[in-house]
Formats: sequence, structure tokens, C-alpha cells
Amino acid sequence: MQKHATASSEPNAVILIPAFNEEESLGAVLASIRAHCNFPVVVVDDCSRDRTREIAEAAGATVLPLSVQLGAWGATQTGMRYAMRSGFDYAICMDADGQHEAEELSRVLAPVLAGEADVAIGACTERGSFARHIAWGMMKRTSGLSLKDLTSGFRVCNRSAIRVLASWRATLLDYQDVGVLLLLQSCGIRIADVEVRMQPRINGASRVFYSWMMVGYYMVHTLLLGVTKRKIRA
Repeated sequence: MQKHATASSEPNAVILIPAFNEEESLGAVLASIRAHCNFPVVVVDDCSRDRTREIAEAAGATVLPLSVQLGAWGATQTGMRYAMRSGFDYAICMDADGQHEAEELSRVLAPVLAGEADVAIGACTERGSFARHIAWGMMKRTSGLSLKDLTSGFRVCNRSAIRVLASWRATLLDYQDVGVLLLLQSCGIRIADVEVRMQPRINGASRVFYSWMMVGYYMVHTLLLGVTKRKIRA
């Protein structure tokens, strides 16, 4: 597979953005990314019912429209498979809601480019409510993970990590946090935290945790996954 041409000073990387009904924020997110780097951007449109696709295309992003809604992780894995098949060496995951700051990209990239880690996570431990921090503590205790920010979707993956996340084992996961991190760890992937700033969502509420019922399902699912998979080995 031919690698995509990049400026001599930039790595062969692609930015992956899963998006579902993010017309109000996506344009600003893409403009900020373009102001800070020249990496190609791929928006995975998870069956949006608004102008998400049109806004992404107008901003020059490649759009991968899904015919069936897969959720945030399924859309992200679609992007990972695209990155692997397109010959990219690095995949950068960012959210479409404006929480992740493009000016932090170089900091999150740094440990992966230096060979110090296979995956770097943009961690912001100051974000979220008291309840979120209690949930993080429970997830860490059950899973055995010691990373600072288990739920951040701001990540940089090298080719080894991309290969794991594009695999059938990763397809079995529902969310992009504890299960993904445990799978990476079980495959010998080195993961590093990088402290970054994050902003509140530009608009609206979470597309994943839109009700207390979904929050409850997520917590039960994630805690059980942590308990059952913490000793997994490749």
C-alpha cells in the first residue's frame, strides 16, 4: 500500500473523527485542526441525520459514511481499518464535539514519535464531575489499569496499535475505553498518559450517555469487563 505524502517535517499520520449529528461543532473542530497541522482528516459519519457529512466534505475532510449505526467505538474502528489499509503509520483519534484542542496535538504525538510508547492518551484528570471521578476509581480498581484518564478519546496510535484495534478482537467491544485499553495492554502495546487541556462540549449533551439508563448500563458493562478481562494475555 502506498503511503500518503506528507510534508517532510510531519509524520505519516491521519486524524480520525467519529461523528454523529455534530453539525453545530464539527466545522469549528475541523477549522482548528487545519490551523495547527496538515494531516489528512477522516470523518466517520455514524448515520448522522443532520448536515455532519456536508460540513465535513466542505471542510476538505474525507468522509466514511456508515450504512448502519455502530456507535463511537464502531465508528472509530472503521477509521482504524481505513488507516491500516491506507498505509498510515499513525492514527490520531479526536472527538467531533470540540473537547479536544488541536493545539495539543504535538504534545500527544511526541511520546509515540519518540518511540517511548505505542499509544499516547491525552489525559485531562480535572474534567468531569465528582461522580465521574468515582466511576474512574471503580474502573481502575476492577480492571487493574493505572492510566490517569480511562475515558479520553484523544489518542495517538502507531502502526502496531492500529493493527490490534483493527482486528476482530476489537470488534467485539462496545466502548472505546476500558475494553480497548485492556486489549492493547494484553497485546504488549505500551500506553502513556499525556496531560492536556480539554474544553466542554461546544453544544448539547453526550451522544453516548444520553440517559441515566445508558450510564447505568455502561457502568455495569465496563466493571464486569474489567473484572473478567484484567488478566487476559495475547
